[in-house]
Amino acid sequence: MIKVKLALDWTPNINHIGFFIAKELGFYSEQDIELIILDPKDDNYAMTPGKKLELNLADFAIAPFETVISLNNKPKKVRAIAVFAILQQDLSAIATLKKSNINTPKLLDGATYASYKARYEDHIVKQMIKNDGGKGEIKIIYPEKLGIWNTLLQGKADATWIFDNWEGIEAVNKKVDLHKFTLNQYDIPYGYSPIVLTKQENLTNNKLVYSNFIKATQKGFLFVKDNAEQAKSILQRYLSSSDLENIDIAQSIAMTTPHFGDESNCGMMKTERVLAFTKWLVDNRLEESKILEQRLFTNELFEKSK
Repeated sequence: MIKVKLALDWTPNINHIGFFIAKELGFYSEQDIELIILDPKDDNYAMTPGKKLELNLADFAIAPFETVISLNNKPKKVRAIAVFAILQQDLSAIATLKKSNINTPKLLDGATYASYKARYEDHIVKQMIKNDGGKGEIKIIYPEKLGIWNTLLQGKADATWIFDNWEGIEAVNKKVDLHKFTLNQYDIPYGYSPIVLTKQENLTNNKLVYSNFIKATQKGFLFVKDNAEQAKSILQRYLSSSDLENIDIAQSIAMTTPHFGDESNCGMMKTERVLAFTKWLVDNRLEESKILEQRLFTNELFEKSK
């Protein structure tokens, strides 16, 4: 049995369901893989998934596509590559409380935004405001990661970035009405998020094992479609008591499942979508044009895993 370590981007949630299913139901074992899942809560988010990959503490990491770009272009370059897109559609949004009457991004001028300190995040939010006719002048705070969502609920921040299929579901359960602004609505062509990434040299050296990992992972995510109740039971074993109390897991699964894709595209990425995002970064002077020529993702492991 070959041990493979996967670093999560967040405490277990709906976006991780396919990994837990594949682990629990033996899809990885069928491929002679023992999956070890690294929860960021174990070190209180002290080290990012990308850093764990860089330091060889993980074979794969879950992160936004931005992490791949960052690792490939830092001074001490890491040849990272995205190999699996968890969602085929961006389910994230910038959220405000409906009672705040901030019902459009331009009204965030002068307001407070709770940031995760993700690459490009603050610029993206400012640009969204500008694209809506505002000045992009917003006060940015950086709370502890596990408390960011609560800063919005408690009124300590006017806006933050959420996953509509998780925090958005919690808001419905708590009868908290939100305004939600998606990036595409305001002419920002966001890339894939979250994705699974690895190092290019590791992919080359372990292609069969990594292909088998992708095969089992894809099987895990596709399992959800026709087995929602069993999938819910498996995911619940990994969730925090707070999430179990506050989130309707069945509703989250129902909302998310269509965006895992089907047998023809689950996990895969499209060149045009990646190019649209990287070109936007270059056009907005957030990255140099060299990123347009870099190999930042691949679907080759799907070919090997058939």
